Amino acid sequence: QVQLVESGGGLVQAGGSLRLSCAASGRTFHHSGLGWFRRAPGAEREFVAAVNWNGAQTRYTESVLGRFTISRDHAKNTVYLQMNSLKPEDTAVYYCAADNDYSGIGPPSTVSDAYEYWGQGTQVTVSS
Repeated sequence: QVQLVESGGGLVQAGGSLRLSCAASGRTFHHSGLGWFRRAPGAEREFVAAVNWNGAQTRYTESVLGRFTISRDHAKNTVYLQMNSLKPEDTAVYYCAADNDYSGIGPPSTVSDAYEYWGQGTQVTVSS
């Protein structure tokens, strides 16, 4: 059974940092695109960041550019999201996802429908 399990969420003051982790089990995702999405209260789920199979290509939503960094560790079958300079508007449930149909050519997808596997989410709350 394929599972993606997020961890690292919590409550932090504005300007602080958190590092989210997403560990995959049940299969490897060495050739998959991996992404992070989030859903704020009362809002639709939105793309945050994605990384291609070898980490060489990344994509970010504009609001997190320069503050968030996505990375992956093949040996640990894990993807990370380092979040710095957090703002109250970053408050959301954060989900990791895997795109198994990713061809490996070009940047990873920013569209949630492209991702087949999803974690349960981890809550991030940023206080002002």
